[in-house]
Amino acid sequence: MTDGWTQYRAQPTAVGPPRPGRSRAERMREARARRRRRLTIGMSLSVLIVVMIGAVFLGSRLWHSMFGTPTDFRGDGVADVVIEVRDGDTTTAIGQTLQEHNVVATVKAFVDAAAGNAAISSIQPGFYKMRTEIPAADAVARLADPENRVGKLVIPEGRQLDDTRDVKTDRVTEGILTMIARASCVDLDGEERCMSVEQLREVASTAPAAALSVPHWAEPAVRAMGDDPRRLEGLIAAGTWNINPAATPQQTLSTLISASAALYAQNGLLEAAERANMSPYEILTVASLVQRESTPEDFAKVARVIYNRLAVNQKLEFDSTVNYALDRQEVATTDEDRGQVTPWNTYMSEGLPATPICSPSKSALLAAEQPEPGDWLFFVTIDMEGTTLFTRDYEQHLINIQEALRNGVLDSAR
Repeated sequence: MTDGWTQYRAQPTAVGPPRPGRSRAERMREARARRRRRLTIGMSLSVLIVVMIGAVFLGSRLWHSMFGTPTDFRGDGVADVVIEVRDGDTTTAIGQTLQEHNVVATVKAFVDAAAGNAAISSIQPGFYKMRTEIPAADAVARLADPENRVGKLVIPEGRQLDDTRDVKTDRVTEGILTMIARASCVDLDGEERCMSVEQLREVASTAPAAALSVPHWAEPAVRAMGDDPRRLEGLIAAGTWNINPAATPQQTLSTLISASAALYAQNGLLEAAERANMSPYEILTVASLVQRESTPEDFAKVARVIYNRLAVNQKLEFDSTVNYALDRQEVATTDEDRGQVTPWNTYMSEGLPATPICSPSKSALLAAEQPEPGDWLFFVTIDMEGTTLFTRDYEQHLINIQEALRNGVLDSAR
């Protein structure tokens, strides 16, 4: 029987004498020899394939170790860069941020280097100055160093937007705009970058309320102030904030105002305003007066005096509202000062000033939201220990003033 190819291929022609027939044993030996040759060839090919695969793998590892992505950087880095650690970031999340900014080569290298480091596990949210392409261990050390934190802004209670000057000591107290400008400064590769007070004041004057994230409850008052930068007074809350040194002045103010509005809402400002049948902006303004007019132990009583005077259409006549427009700190004011007509001078107009006069503390806000019950219309501090007397009777108030005069604190009389 012929195979399937016989009919298509040429058949050999016998030449010479006929070949004698092979024995069965010879044919079996030839078959075994062919099988051994095939097995030897197969094994040789297998070994060759294994060798080639190994060579490719080792070559690839060698190539990547020499020219590919490194597992960790070496050296002192290439350029300064600012990165942000967000609230709730894990070590892995921080490593991902660092890798995205080309600070470390891999997340794993950073996580391994940070293992067991208490400073990293307790790192505060904020912005940090780093270097690109540095070893992971160096990145850990830089993050753990407080000197590398940038953009930290601490606004004390009772500060106003502009700087103020103490009349007696000539001492200048930084305003919020100056503090923001200073906090924005960062030295990158030997070049200091800062936003200026003038840039911030320009944005505060001209940017639309929406672009500054002004809360809806403050928009009418902000628009009513036109292009006066003081229209933003009180809308940046006291406290600790993180600002991005790479942000623009508008972005910075918008971020601070948005975060402050959220903080005010969280502390119950909107609900308190609804209960008092007032706007949140009015409550905020009352809190700013409370902050400037008294000490914490009397906050709730002073808030009640304010509400009682408003209820009977009596002028507030607070020296703090006179000083605010003059950017100064002074316990006593002159007749000339009190006679100046400004949007804030409560000697010259009834009701609340046009804007808050500072960023009040949480306790001042609480007092404005929950004033102490009472019928007082007047208060005066009568001694250097801060003892303050409250009364509704004007004649009694005059007697209290006399005591304040005797003790040398007449400048606190109301």
